[in-house]
Amino acid sequence: MLSGFLSNVGVTDLIDVLATSLLIYYVLLLIRGTRAVQILTGVLVLLGLLGLANVFHLYLMGTILQLLVAVGVVSLPIIFQPELRRALEQLGRGGVFRIGEDVSEARRSQDPAMAMLADAAILLSRSRLGALIVIEQQSGLKDFTESGTILDARLSVELLLAIFNTRSPLHDGAVIVRGPIIEAAACFLPLAELRTGGKRLGTRHRAALGLTDQTDAVVIVVSEESGAVTISRAGKLTRPIEDEQRLLRMLLAVTRGPRERRAPGDFVTQLRSRLFPQLRREKARADHPQELHT
Repeated sequence: MLSGFLSNVGVTDLIDVLATSLLIYYVLLLIRGTRAVQILTGVLVLLGLLGLANVFHLYLMGTILQLLVAVGVVSLPIIFQPELRRALEQLGRGGVFRIGEDVSEARRSQDPAMAMLADAAILLSRSRLGALIVIEQQSGLKDFTESGTILDARLSVELLLAIFNTRSPLHDGAVIVRGPIIEAAACFLPLAELRTGGKRLGTRHRAALGLTDQTDAVVIVVSEESGAVTISRAGKLTRPIEDEQRLLRMLLAVTRGPRERRAPGDFVTQLRSRLFPQLRREKARADHPQELHT
């Protein structure tokens, strides 16, 4: 029986099974930690009930469940709109099938832009001036840039302090930074949904979470009430950061260096690190960007 099965399985069949497995794996990575997991669980429960209704010949129940499943399939693109948009955006920038590792922190220890951003954030924190600084990565932020005032100015600590001064007409909104250039100020960002549990978030933090959940941007948030400095990345917020050097190290770790090539990585190593993320957490430092908490 086994020999007959192996005789009917070719190389293309093995490639087909492997490709399908990888596709399912990356889909699970995309929806992990989102509301899509609960929605898919509900759909699977409906399909299970529909199967039981067909087995026990419950025609009325089966008809109702079929209608519910049909309505659910039609409404899935609407329900999963944020997840689908994020998946397509990651696919467009190669973030889904990327197998390389980020460049080392030591190679970016002299990034002047990150040093100026860390310096400005700490000064704004001490003055209790609220701020929202977006660091553009691979995802284009042109739509958000056009919602504010175009500056195209050289990045400097003094300019950031002047923008976020309460008497400045540009202080209410986000500043978008691309490399050593401040592209725009007073930009509007999408707000994350209100969460029923946990700590209540202000408008700046919700805007940071909303943008980083849709793009790969990194956002520095300075609270006007408490002066706490946090970093938002991938839809998560760090704990408050008080030390400038620690803030600089985190910014260097979560952002891409200018015109740096990504070092080649081992596919098996990265696959193992994604399947068992707890092994990486044990080796991570306390201020590593993976130590993010919502």
